[in-house]
Amino acid sequence: MALFGADKNQPIDGKREPSVSVKGGGELHTLLGKGSEFEGKLSFEGQVRIDGKYTGHIVTKDLLVIGESAKVTADIVAGHVIVNGTVEGTIKATTLVEMHPPARVRGTIETPAMTMEKGVIFEGTSKMENANSPKAPPPMPGSPK
Repeated sequence: MALFGADKNQPIDGKREPSVSVKGGGELHTLLGKGSEFEGKLSFEGQVRIDGKYTGHIVTKDLLVIGESAKVTADIVAGHVIVNGTVEGTIKATTLVEMHPPARVRGTIETPAMTMEKGVIFEGTSKMENANSPKAPPPMPGSPK
C-alpha cells in the first residue's frame, strides 16, 4: 500500500497542496516518523501517529496521535486526538482530546471532553460542548444580560 501517492496531474510547486489519503483498518501505527517533514492536507481512516514535522490540515473521524517528537502546525478535525508533542493551531474533536506530558498546545480546542495531565502546557482557548446536546437555554426574563 502506497501512502504517499501523488496525482500525476497535480503540480507540487507550492500553488496546490499535496494530499495524502490512508484508507482501511486501524492497523497503521506511523505515518510520519521522527525526522520526517510533510506539508499539505492529510485525510485518513483508522489510527495514525505523527512523530515528525507536519504543517497543513488534518481531517479524520478516527484517532490521531501526536508523538513526543512531533511538531504539528495544523487545523485538525478528528474524532479522538492524543497529544504528546507540540501542536499549534486548531483542534476540533468530536469525542475527546487527551494531552499528556510533555505536550505543548497553542491554539483553540473544541471538544465535548478533554483531559490534561500535570506537566502539559496549554496556551489558548477551549470550548467544551457536546455536539448532541441542545443549545443553551435563552436567558430568563428580567435577568441581567
